[in-house]
Amino acid sequence: MLIDSHCHLDFEVLAEDRAGILARMAENQVKGCVTISTRVHRFDSIKAIAEAHKNVWCSVGTHPHNAHEELDIETSDLVRLSKHPKCVAIGEVGLDYHYDYSPRDAQAEGFRRHIAAARETGLPLVIHARSADDDVARILREETATGAFPFILHCFSSGLELARTGLDLGGYISFSGIVTFKNAAEVQEAAKIAPLDRILVETDAPYLAPIPHRGQTNEPAFVRHTAEKVAELRGMSFDDLADATTENFFRLFSKAKLDQS
Repeated sequence: MLIDSHCHLDFEVLAEDRAGILARMAENQVKGCVTISTRVHRFDSIKAIAEAHKNVWCSVGTHPHNAHEELDIETSDLVRLSKHPKCVAIGEVGLDYHYDYSPRDAQAEGFRRHIAAARETGLPLVIHARSADDDVARILREETATGAFPFILHCFSSGLELARTGLDLGGYISFSGIVTFKNAAEVQEAAKIAPLDRILVETDAPYLAPIPHRGQTNEPAFVRHTAEKVAELRGMSFDDLADATTENFFRLFSKAKLDQS
């Protein structure tokens, strides 16, 4: 079986057909997913989705695009909200210098507050990194020196240096549909060199649908294509890759429990 470690079921394009999306997940042996928070102020809607569906979990956090809008959110708020039984992660948070929708100092401040919450709770930090490899690596090194925390570099699209830094600091790497794209050589190389016990797969739905669905609305069922590509790159069977990434998911997202009733 597979787990989609990162999607956005609250986004309108997926909310319109949530029942169908969950049915197609089951048909493709995707046994669960994490719907990821991008605004703490909307956590009530995120947790409601997780509460309503078996084997759907959620996170709590502020996307770097929205960092300047949620500087009122303290580490203590994240810790308190994360106590919800179906909240299994902190984030997504990080740095995005590609769009710079939020001032960089606000992104960094939010990033460090979320790191503190991950350190305090033991929940994995879901990290968004785009066009900001050096600063993400620097903050991870600085904060790890203060005290270790679990984390995952989600939807990996960075260079190999950030991959190595994240792995050296004990982090995990999650691969999305990007790994199936022809022009994603560095991402594909990262999928080859990462230790098998530190790899996860995701969709980041509704974005970045993998080949053969590129250009379509992405959904959790499509994580199978990403897993197939990662298995191909590593020269291993799909079943073995699926088993490994699922085991890795439940090790990292240790609060998530599979309900097979």
